[in-house]
Amino acid sequence: MNEQELQQIEANVSLAIDRLGPVSDVDFGLNEESVEWVDGFIERQRARPDFDLEQIGGLVGVLGSFLGACIVAATGGSWRRSEEDGWGVLLPDGSVAFPFVKVRKQFRDGADEGESIAGFYRVAVGFIATGKLREAREAGEARG
Repeated sequence: MNEQELQQIEANVSLAIDRLGPVSDVDFGLNEESVEWVDGFIERQRARPDFDLEQIGGLVGVLGSFLGACIVAATGGSWRRSEEDGWGVLLPDGSVAFPFVKVRKQFRDGADEGESIAGFYRVAVGFIATGKLREAREAGEARG
């Protein structure tokens, strides 16, 4: 595990909280309410006339770090790096969520196309990490 990259993720999380907290209208921190606010922030950035998808790498890094930290805080998961997929959050059920990928997808495609970090957070925390998604899938296979 690259310690320097993990330190950068932690610095990005602090930056997100320091910069976005004061301009948000929520109790900004590692919580669902803040993820929902950031979801709206992404949509507002996408709507700007000067929005350039090619110029958002730093923002994807900061917001992806923040989203991942929120998932870690809610699930007890941990950051893991894979050679193929980069940084993700290892969830208690053994699956991995990739917050940077999801942030980039929402910037690229938007909520109108079904890309929402708030929805991603709710599914990762409420269904995947708890094993409920696997239980539902297994129950469906048993009936099928």
